Amino acid sequence: MTTAYILIAIAVLIVLWLIVTFNSLVVKRNRVEEAWSDIDVQLKRRYDLIPNILETVKGYAKHEEGTLTKIVEARNAAMQAHSQGESGDLAAQVQAENQLSQTLKSIFALSEAYPDLKANQNFLQLQDELRDTEDKIQASRRFYNGNVQTFNTALQVFPTNMFAGMLGFKERQFFALASEQERATPNVKF
Repeated sequence: MTTAYILIAIAVLIVLWLIVTFNSLVVKRNRVEEAWSDIDVQLKRRYDLIPNILETVKGYAKHEEGTLTKIVEARNAAMQAHSQGESGDLAAQVQAENQLSQTLKSIFALSEAYPDLKANQNFLQLQDELRDTEDKIQASRRFYNGNVQTFNTALQVFPTNMFAGMLGFKERQFFALASEQERATPNVKF
């Protein structure tokens, strides 16, 4: 009878060990899946954020470029009207100078309404957002790879390695860059 109790105790211990091992592997697998989801979120952030920021910066750059072009054109027209002023029409010169004044007022009004609306600030913001996004993706990759390493190690150690395959657990791949092109810093051009 004592042999039967010993065998039952061993069987119970094995079953308990299998339950604990299975639950531990499930927790580790879920952490890997959560880490992958975090990478997914950060990549989605990159896909959504960068084009929007690029368009915003392009919009501001166009706006400033258009305003500066208008100022240059108004200045050139005023200079031309001034040079012709002695022999030309005074009304045309006044009109050209008024046009230049109006264009300058629009810049002053714009800078008063949006004091930080400057191209260099927007480009700095773009650079900061790109760096922040890439840093978050890198952190998510490290988190994922750390969880994959923990999970894969748990699958490979004895005696778990004998049962992990039977329980349906498979090793996960690390999130690694495949080529030198992917390792290069992205180059953003306007």
